[in-house]
Amino acid sequence: MRTTVFDTPVLSTLMRWIAIIILKFGGWRAVGNVPTIDKYVGIAAPHTTNWDFVWLICLALKLKVKVYWMGKHTLFKGAAGPIMRWLGGIAIDRRKSGNTVAQIVEAFNTTDKLVVVIPPEGTRSRTRYWKTGFYHIAHGAEVPIALGFLDFELKVGGFGPIFVPSGDIDADMPLIKGFYQNVKGKYPDQYGEAEVFSGKDAIDADTAPYQGDTQAFFTPSGDMENDIRLLGAYFREITTQETSHPLEG
Repeated sequence: MRTTVFDTPVLSTLMRWIAIIILKFGGWRAVGNVPTIDKYVGIAAPHTTNWDFVWLICLALKLKVKVYWMGKHTLFKGAAGPIMRWLGGIAIDRRKSGNTVAQIVEAFNTTDKLVVVIPPEGTRSRTRYWKTGFYHIAHGAEVPIALGFLDFELKVGGFGPIFVPSGDIDADMPLIKGFYQNVKGKYPDQYGEAEVFSGKDAIDADTAPYQGDTQAFFTPSGDMENDIRLLGAYFREITTQETSHPLEG
């Protein structure tokens, strides 16, 4: 894969400090644990504003996570194109039929270390359904899915658990969406069908499997309601910690 801002000598360090300053003055903090695995698909949700991109890049720079991200082709027009690609962008033109999933899977199969971040809604406008490309890429490349998020209400961003896809997309998608049931985008009314469960009992869920871990992997147990509660409780735990967190370096 090509060189980006994340591995450009000197500039990467300068850009990281600029990102840290922007996050500090914006009131944002990083939560969760940076995945230590070499290859994974990252979800960027909810996606309701162009500001999501700004905070995503700032967090990635701060956390020293080299990410490639998939974005609408119009972001890459004209003089902005080289800049967006330097920032890790991969242009996707949804008007054309193509084999994007296969191409990204091949990139995973031929690269030792790769992180691709994908907004599942595919657009910042209100959508009824999530796109499933991120799932097919992860399953096809046999890599896990890192549940990344930006919560504008709490002003926190980072990583939830790492989801291991089972191959049964109909069973897995409600669980993945369930993690985001309490995440608030900048414009919550534009956030489509992610709230598939009320999560009213999530606060009482047992989060012991995650406590003390530097990295939390989540594998569906088959009990969907309990799994949803666990995911909801995990989100609450990592966003309400008052003590110093591993990402707050």
